[in-house]
Parts: sequence; C-alpha cells; structure tokens
Amino acid sequence: MEQRDVHDEAAFDAIIATADYPVIIVTTASGQDKAGCLVGFAGQVSIEPRRFLVGLSRSNHTYAVAQRAEYLAVHLPGRDNAALAALFGSETGSAIDKFAHCDWRTGPHGLPILTAAAAWFTGPILQHHDFGDHVGILLGLSAASAPHRAVTASRYSDVADLSPGHPA
Repeated sequence: MEQRDVHDEAAFDAIIATADYPVIIVTTASGQDKAGCLVGFAGQVSIEPRRFLVGLSRSNHTYAVAQRAEYLAVHLPGRDNAALAALFGSETGSAIDKFAHCDWRTGPHGLPILTAAAAWFTGPILQHHDFGDHVGILLGLSAASAPHRAVTASRYSDVADLSPGHPA
C-alpha cells in the first residue's frame, strides 16, 4: 500500500484547488431512467479522434445509470448559472428527480440536454477505467452545440462550497 504524508496530501489539495479546473454536468439515460451530476474530474484526452474522459463517483446515482447507458451528454454550465450547478452538485438522483427542477429537452440518443447550459456535446461510451473511488468513462463525439455567446465556464472555486448529494 502506498505511504502518504498528511502534509503531502494537503499540499496536493492546495495545488489542485489553485488550478481551479472547470466543472461540467453530465447527463445520461437508460430506458426510462435519467440521471445527471456535477463532475469535477473531466477533460479532453485526444485531439484526433476526439476523446473526452469523465470521472464518475461509484457512489453516485448517475454512475449507476451510466453503467447501463450507451451515451453520455457533457454540459458546460456558465459561471452565471449557479443554480444549475447547485442542483446537479448538491442533490442526489436517488432522492429527487433533478429534471423536474430544471428546463431540459430530449437530445441525441434520447439523452437529457439541459437547456440552460452554455454548451454541450454527446458521445458514445467507449471504455470504463477503474480509478479508485471514481470510474473513468471514455467518450467519443457524436453531436455538439457550441456556445452562442461569450461564456465564462463554471469553475471549481464557484462550486467548492456546495455540499455534495452524497460522499465520493
């Protein structure tokens, strides 16, 4: 087992917080089940072909639905839409229907698309990777909607004070 120093962990956490990564909202559907959550671990991992990696917590309701899904939708919430980030970051789909509390439409592959998101794309689930308490889901690209205006993406610092729907 890997030995870690508490001071090293605190330093690592401070470095990551300083980086202030953008956050995204992932939605998915399988049969009649819809799910979505705020995600802090995500990023593009290939230019050609286009590939994107999303880290979903194993304890998350969205992860359970994504295990049965073929596609995910990735949404970029704008910094000006804290309510959307709070809904998908502080509530759990095992307790409430998040989609009853926001505007959305059915998009490509039957995925729920959040109409208040600044931009979105969808992709087929290509692979799953065990990353510990999170599972990495590798996506291809199948459809996208670019921002219609200049957007400042919501970042970790914008959501750091949210209480998660359940622990990672």
